[in-house]
Amino acid sequence: MMAACKAVAVSATVATATERSEEAAKAATTGTAASAAASAKAAVQSAVGKTETGATTTAMAGVAGASRSAAAAKLLSLSGVFAVYKPKGPTSAELLNQLKEKLLAEAGMPPQDGNKRKKQALKIGHGGTLDSAATGVLVVGIGKGTKMLTSMLSGSKKYIATGELGKATDTLDSTGKITEEKPYDQIKQEDIEGILQKFTGNIMQVPPLYSALKKDGQRLSTLMKKGEVVEAKPARPVTVYSLSLQKFQPPLFTLDVECGGGFYIRSLVSDIGKELSSCATVQELTRTKQGPFTLEEHALREDKWTIDGIAQSLEHCMPLLSVEPSVKKLKTEDSKVQAVSSEDKTISQVKEKDGVIGTS
Repeated sequence: MMAACKAVAVSATVATATERSEEAAKAATTGTAASAAASAKAAVQSAVGKTETGATTTAMAGVAGASRSAAAAKLLSLSGVFAVYKPKGPTSAELLNQLKEKLLAEAGMPPQDGNKRKKQALKIGHGGTLDSAATGVLVVGIGKGTKMLTSMLSGSKKYIATGELGKATDTLDSTGKITEEKPYDQIKQEDIEGILQKFTGNIMQVPPLYSALKKDGQRLSTLMKKGEVVEAKPARPVTVYSLSLQKFQPPLFTLDVECGGGFYIRSLVSDIGKELSSCATVQELTRTKQGPFTLEEHALREDKWTIDGIAQSLEHCMPLLSVEPSVKKLKTEDSKVQAVSSEDKTISQVKEKDGVIGTS
């Protein structure tokens, strides 16, 4: 008789845990995953009462299931566009994988493989590639927000870039091999300021060989690393809304740049060096703004890469998209002159399967 009573208690407790698990999963879509799981845990603990240890263990297993179910439901309900902070080191794709792995682990969901042809339970993409050596704002789409990344790319981007005069590399930044060195002692601050107008407005730019652009389905940067001969892409139209010199301490110079899509800061710095009868390469690059998202206010650091943290960020970021103009005016004397984003002209050339476009 005693054993039968214990069995009934166990069954009742497990049933309660299961019910609370379902309730928590439903609550997750309207509240936080943490609060939904806590609610289920409290209810199960109350149901457990003074039952035996075995029943308690079984019930608490139900609580764990409730927590995972609630977190998974919350994660899969997220949809929209937000921004994260990309540090030096990882590529944009690698950072995205880290974000996805962290969210799936929190939700108790199995990791996903990188097969793009296979349907993914959790959809995440980024818009606007940052080089591995660059830092700053990386725009991320989650759920149905991945479909918004293409339109997001038509917005302007802001960068702070530090170039070094007198050196050129094969990658046009500090990660590459030095290919050329030239004198720079003759270059003055006014010389740099005097040529910046040539790189402002609607201009033509040749993309770097090390880039996300593709040839026969493979990135140019990948082909270069394999040692294959790669021809430079032809110059294409791009837009620079504003360009100013912030600091000049030879051989270093710091630029503040606002540009449209498809623009490469590395090419800009290299072209400035050539215009000054020397050469130059990027030493530091930070994207401070993309569309309405700024580094200071919107870019989530890694400690905020949680389901609830991203949910809060989406609430903060999504309303900003409706007020960000898709076409930005050039800073010219003629107010009627309006620049059509180069993204509209070049997106078909550089669009990738995961919605990524190289802009650094």
